Formats: sequence, C-alpha cells, structure tokens
Amino acid sequence: MKVAIIHDWLNQYGGAELVLEALKELFPDAPIYTSIYHPKAMPDFYRRWDIRTSFMDKLPFVKTHHQLFLVFYPLAFESFNLSGYDLVISNKSGFCHGIITSPETVHICYCLTPTRFVWDFHEYIQGEAIGPMVRKLLPPFIFFLRQWDKLAADRVDFFIAISREVKERIRKFYRRASEILHPPVYTSRFYISPEQEDYYLVVSRLVPYKRIDIAVEAFNLLKRPLIVVGEGRARPSLEKKAGPTIRFLGRVSGEELAQLYARCKALIFPGREDFGIAPLEAQASGRPVIAYAAGGALETIVEGKTGLFFHSQTPEALAEAVLEFERRAADFDPAAIRRNAERFDVKNFRNKMWLFVRFALDFIKGGAYV
Repeated sequence: MKVAIIHDWLNQYGGAELVLEALKELFPDAPIYTSIYHPKAMPDFYRRWDIRTSFMDKLPFVKTHHQLFLVFYPLAFESFNLSGYDLVISNKSGFCHGIITSPETVHICYCLTPTRFVWDFHEYIQGEAIGPMVRKLLPPFIFFLRQWDKLAADRVDFFIAISREVKERIRKFYRRASEILHPPVYTSRFYISPEQEDYYLVVSRLVPYKRIDIAVEAFNLLKRPLIVVGEGRARPSLEKKAGPTIRFLGRVSGEELAQLYARCKALIFPGREDFGIAPLEAQASGRPVIAYAAGGALETIVEGKTGLFFHSQTPEALAEAVLEFERRAADFDPAAIRRNAERFDVKNFRNKMWLFVRFALDFIKGGAYV
C-alpha cells in the first residue's frame, strides 16, 4: 500500500507537528508533501524524512512570513502529483486538504480546524498588526479563499475531527460529517515531580488569537510569577505589557519543558482552542490547568479534579480563578490528573487511526488492502 502524508507548512513547531510525528510513526515510509519547509525551525530528526515541497518553498521571505502568501496555497497544493497512491492523509489546519487525488485514491483529512483565517477572519485579525488599507483590501481575497476551501473539502473522502468543536465547524462550514479522534499526547515524555516551585506557566505559540495577553494582564494584577514558553509575532507586544513577575523563555528543549511542566503550580490556558495539547502535557505532569471554559478544554479538563475554568475571557476573571485555585490547591491529586491525560496517549491515537484507515479502505476499495 502506497501512502502519502500532506501537511500545511513546516516552518513552526506546535500541536500539528505532534500529530504529523504520530502519523509518520504509523506510516514510516510515507513521504510528506508540504508547501514550505524551514529545517532550522524544525526538530533535527525531520531531516531524515522524505519531505517534498511546492514551488512556494523558493519564494523570498515565505519561510518566516508565510501568512503573507495566502493566495498561493491553493495552487501549491493542487500542483502536487499524487497519482499512484492508495491512501493520502492530509493533516490540515490550512489548505493542504486541497490536494487533487486520483479516483482510486482514498483521501482522509485529519482536520485540526477549518482554516481559521478564512472562516473566522474578523475575529482572527483583531489582534493582528494590519493597517486599515490592507483590512479593506483583504475581504475579496478571503471571499475567494472561502469558495476554494469549500470546494477543496468536497474532494475529501473522509473527515476526522480533533474535537466536538471542530466536528461542529466542519458541519457548519463544509457541510460534511466527521468522526472524532483526539490528537496524540506523548505522555511518556512527562513526569510527576514531588516538588513544585513558585510559578505558573504558559506554553503556547505567541500569536494574537491565543489570547496570551489575558494571562499577562491577569498576572500583572496578581503580581504572581508567570513563565511564558514559546515564540511568535506577538512576543514583542506581550513583553511590553508584562510586569516584573513575568518571564519569557522563548523556545526550550524537551527536557526543559518537561521540568517546567512538572514543577509549576498550574498551567494557564486563556484562549479558545479547537483542542489544545499543552493542557494535556501539563496533566501528564500531574499539574492542574486553569483554562477558559470553551473549545477543546471542555473535553480534556475535568472541573475540580484536573483543573478549573474561568467563564469570561478577561484578565479579571482569570485572576479570580487563580485565587480560587490557590484556595483549593490541596484538592488536586497529581496521580489522578495524570491518569486523565493518559486517555489521550499517542498509543491510543495510533490504534484508533489505524482502525479508521482500515474502515476507509474497506469501504472504498472493498477490502483490497485490509
């Protein structure tokens, strides 16, 4: 069976790339097709993979400013020749589901989210540094991309959603049914520490829609220590807002991240995410999560047992939730918290994904590859 994996872009590291790694473990010989690849921004072991890029990879500045090249992605993914493959899996949050496959090829889209910039345009650009002229010029391009995105979704044979939130978005925007398979968490990389230190933790890409500004403002109010791990275009503005109790570490190694999770008081998760890997990595470390009560957090955090929710996306509401957590800190059992995370372990993901692949091939090809 010939398999190919399709990924939007390889110039930043996050939850989508953890999914990619789990898919590669399931299909180790599968080549990866992607729009661009920036080796310096990705783990070293990616260089051992067969990664095939589009014409976009040669465009100037694209690897550091890929958002500016939106109109090229449809053509980039449609340009790949995927003839001869029995199975194609697209790992999509952007445009990679738009590949064109042969009638005999089964295309499964593992949908991290329908493209946010396209379908949540007005909400997405609120925190972006986009001038008024560009804001006026963008809507016609967004209209085109919505039309293409819906057409691209019609080419997919089967959709898998990462959460109830994404399942509903697939139904709303693409008018397609989907099955839910939660993303993988490498729980073995994390551990419970017998000791905690005096800090709270944020682990995130630093982009506006993640709402890390809420965490910064809340901890300015609380004057509690907060460590922020991650990089992104919002970092300079966040650092300007941050008071003396807030530290930005940028990227850290896997070992450093595991230690930061294990010794923090709790993880702070202020955005509305389609799923969210960081809350489960924190729980795999036995640490509670204080999260905004929306999106994927509602599926991964057990209120009062593995974390607490705040219900208004404001610094004041988050600050009050932190104070409530401190009053109830003794109620949280690290071993029970870790057990909750283990439900999402990568082994479960691989087993369920393989079962779905077998079902899809059997359904389309009548058992020829099962």
